[in-house]
Amino acid sequence: MTHPGLTVVIPAHNEAAYLPRYLPTVLASLARWQDTSGEQGEVVVVDNASTDATADMAASFGVRVISETVRNIGRVRNSGAAAAHGELLFFTDADVALPTEAITAAAAAMDSGAVGGAIPPLYTPERLGARLLCAYWDHYRTAHGGAQGVAQFSTATAFKAIGGYRDDLYMSEDVDFFARLTAQAVPPPPRSRFWKNCAYGRPHAAMTSGPACACCGGRTPSPPACG
Repeated sequence: MTHPGLTVVIPAHNEAAYLPRYLPTVLASLARWQDTSGEQGEVVVVDNASTDATADMAASFGVRVISETVRNIGRVRNSGAAAAHGELLFFTDADVALPTEAITAAAAAMDSGAVGGAIPPLYTPERLGARLLCAYWDHYRTAHGGAQGVAQFSTATAFKAIGGYRDDLYMSEDVDFFARLTAQAVPPPPRSRFWKNCAYGRPHAAMTSGPACACCGGRTPSPPACG
């Protein structure tokens, strides 16, 4: 069996209703990368103490399913990374629709020397309050240089060097991860946007390739950061 070159990690808590809609977009994006690179990839869904059929639903798509019982998103992502076989890691959420080119773009950035980065989400909630909340967070992330974990990626080497996601944080662990990952980064060329469901709202279209925002990358941290 060919050793996977890239692993997609998807945390999932009670996502049985969302997986049939969004997991196929992840598989299609991974298939595009496999076709263009000639390499093989894998998807690891981390079932996080679900009380519905999340694990069975994910397994029905032929992906690998592991379990993490502690309800902490940083720990869940770290568990997925620990189980990963790929040298490149791509983290996304179970209610995210990826554009077909997303994984290919992320892999290309890392193949070009980036230690990792993020693709900014495009939220489309129906409720006004949710739209305003999303707009606020978009402005905050732009002003402070943060990036959410809905589509972050890194090399396995860089992930280990910075210690992965902090599991002592119960929010903004993705922003913290991004900041540590890109402390010495130089932005490479722009990448794509994608659609994601926002809290308290439902998504409209499935995916898009709208105005791009640069993903962050750079040289792999030099010792002692790399250990």
